[in-house]
Amino acid sequence: MSSTPGTHSLAFRVMRLCRPSLHVEPPLRVDPTDLFIGEDIFDDPIAASNLPPLISSDVTTNKSSDLTYRSRFLLHDSADSIGLSGLLVLPQAFGAIYLGETFCSYISINNSSTLEVRDVVIKAEIQTDKQRILLLDTSKSPVESIRAGGRYDFIVEHDVKELGAHTLVCTALYSDGEGERKYLPQFFKFIVSNPLSVRTKVRCVKVGATHFQEITFLEACIENHTKSNLYMDQVEFEPSQNWSATMLKADGPHSDYNAQSREIFKPPVLIRSGGGIHNYLYQLKMLSLGSSSPVKVQGSNVLGKLQITWRTNLGEPGRLQTQQILGTTITSKEIELNVVEVPSVVGIDKPFLLKLKLTNQTDKEQGPFEIWLSQNDSDEEKVVMINGLRIMALAPVEAFGSTDFHLNLIATKLGVQRITGITVFDKIEKITYDSLPDLEIFVDQD
Repeated sequence: MSSTPGTHSLAFRVMRLCRPSLHVEPPLRVDPTDLFIGEDIFDDPIAASNLPPLISSDVTTNKSSDLTYRSRFLLHDSADSIGLSGLLVLPQAFGAIYLGETFCSYISINNSSTLEVRDVVIKAEIQTDKQRILLLDTSKSPVESIRAGGRYDFIVEHDVKELGAHTLVCTALYSDGEGERKYLPQFFKFIVSNPLSVRTKVRCVKVGATHFQEITFLEACIENHTKSNLYMDQVEFEPSQNWSATMLKADGPHSDYNAQSREIFKPPVLIRSGGGIHNYLYQLKMLSLGSSSPVKVQGSNVLGKLQITWRTNLGEPGRLQTQQILGTTITSKEIELNVVEVPSVVGIDKPFLLKLKLTNQTDKEQGPFEIWLSQNDSDEEKVVMINGLRIMALAPVEAFGSTDFHLNLIATKLGVQRITGITVFDKIEKITYDSLPDLEIFVDQD
């Protein structure tokens, strides 16, 4: 078997199959008289005066009175400004290949010798730093023969999923006209680049009068790194099993017709070439697990991932999926105390009720519990205190259950005051849990 370079009857020719580009011509207007009349004709006054009769009427239509030819820069047709000739240009090279696209190539193996070659086994594969992907293998059914001056054509496709250097390896094992078995390898290298970058920000916001409910907002900024415009067909966030997601959009002019047509046609979002950006905003909520309030699962900081699909100017498709997007790390608490309702204004020296919720986030019953207001380390007098028994008893709470209760309090000073040190104690386990964060109330005169 021979693989000596320069002695082969066959050779591979490769052309990338992709959408053609538009042939653009500069929209500079040129007057036809420039082809046979020099600019120095105006130096001779006699020749200049006899110029109009020398030019045929079809060339000088509407221009015979304008000897400076300034009208050559006027667009006589609005389409002239586009510069499109109506022609399409096939790719002259591999060009820019981006992650998420489908690499499609037309491969032709040509017999440039004067003799027929037989039993041609053809293989084509893509090699990267991490793997080798077989695209074509005719080992089980070799090409019987390729006549002198003939060729054998085929098309291969590969979904580009890796960045960096790629090599298209084409090999042929054949018998030449003299019956010698020969092996031909050819290599075609190209680089895969990233078409876009995705930057994300995650922010948790506590909402409601008691700041008990938490809503997570995810902002995704997509930037176009290609040399062509990208039309985003879909930028969808796929939440993990613990979350639900809603895309938030800016309010536009309200119209029932426009809303209905946009729902049907869904025009793509344009991200311009060379650094254009577009921002997407999603509202995430943690799902409830059989209770009225969501239960935070330990390790559930995995929010989900983005599915992005787009098309270029002439409809070339692309698709990318981001890695898992992480939120703030969530640590599980066995017992969690939250505020359900707090009065906005209370009267001085008058009892008021603070509604609380105690949640058991374990798979076993917990309790009974005791609730009290812990004392400050400082010598400051406590302004808000319990009205009645200093320690409140609560019954046990079942697994993954919760109980609502009211704490009877009283305020002894006017103005904005803090409720501090609400503490939960497990009587069985002898555990004192972290105190509830401070709450603010407004104390008014009666």
